Amino acid sequence: MDLVKNSILIVGGGIGGMAAALACAQQGAQPHVIERAQVFSEVGAGIQMGPNVTRTLFAWGLEKSLQEVVFSPHRLHVRDTHTGASLGVLRLGQRSLETYGAPYFTIHRADLHQVLLDHVLRSGTCQLSLNTSIDLIREETDHLSVRGHGFPEGRFEQVVAEAVVGADGLWSATRQHVVPQTSPRVTGLLAYRALVPMQALPESLRTHDVTVWVGPQVHAVLYPVRRGEFLNLVVIVRASSPEPLEDWDHVANKRDLDVAMGFAHADLKKILEAVEAWRLWPLCDRPPLTGFHEMAKGRIALLGDAAHPMRPFLAQGAGMAIEDAAQLASSWARRDLPVAERWQLYAQARWARNARVQQRSIRNGEIFHMQGPLRWGRNMAMRMMGESLMDLPWLYAGP
Repeated sequence: MDLVKNSILIVGGGIGGMAAALACAQQGAQPHVIERAQVFSEVGAGIQMGPNVTRTLFAWGLEKSLQEVVFSPHRLHVRDTHTGASLGVLRLGQRSLETYGAPYFTIHRADLHQVLLDHVLRSGTCQLSLNTSIDLIREETDHLSVRGHGFPEGRFEQVVAEAVVGADGLWSATRQHVVPQTSPRVTGLLAYRALVPMQALPESLRTHDVTVWVGPQVHAVLYPVRRGEFLNLVVIVRASSPEPLEDWDHVANKRDLDVAMGFAHADLKKILEAVEAWRLWPLCDRPPLTGFHEMAKGRIALLGDAAHPMRPFLAQGAGMAIEDAAQLASSWARRDLPVAERWQLYAQARWARNARVQQRSIRNGEIFHMQGPLRWGRNMAMRMMGESLMDLPWLYAGP
């Protein structure tokens, strides 16, 4: 197979992979996305997109498409899971625009993926291969030779490209070529996920906010998606993880959740009772990055969860993958540099910010789940400091 100039093989067709394909195509690359699933899809769950993320997406020309499917929450409201007390409010909406120059949105994962996919297809320069996986990457003098299975009729085939991007998630096969012999770690946390039609809730419980219910040893996050027609719910508890860990979409036992949330305030209980079926996601992660060498090696770069999986307590997992994609494309555009140096430039620009978000996400989880005297101290601090404690200029004004 002949080497195509400016060719990048992107392993993984999720949000990170599609973002990388779009951003790199806009910089003149010839991306080829391979995805092991038989169809492009995203498991039903919501995503919060802070102004750091929407700013990037708008720069790619996605504003109009996003406006058709997103919701713009009015505020972030923190409440005590046990008492229902209001602990703090961060205004979003117009304040986000005035402070950071970009909006704060919530969106269904599938809707964001579809927007990215549509724009990738419109670029006309990206090749997509479904039901395809890689089993070997070999570095040659001026390119990489990749052996994959499923191109396109279940056969093995060699593919050559100037570079490879691993966007294949937490259990990344590409990662082994950059940081070998490392495995994700089990956090001991389970996430119950569900979508509820807003019309199924009593009018008094319908919301325009992102609401975070905190501790002890449990927390819940609720927010509208799909133009406000559905409420996305995530409840995170401490419990043993189901097998296999690689599958993030397990059938959930509602009775287990009922036991864990037995002490919850009546407002939260009423919302949870409106859910007919829950899905279960065992949370795994990796330690925060320690250097740029964990994001790139030679002609191979890692992006998103393949490089820096993070706990969901800062709502920035997809956001960091999108920021990665923007920097990846910017570094790729440095055609005065060899490919390996472009990827090193990318990794140097991204690793410290990603590590900070990973660390802050872990810390937020500890704060959300505090119990005993620590819980009371947290609640008092939030009541006293409110918006100044909840706002994150270092994050939202970036990257």
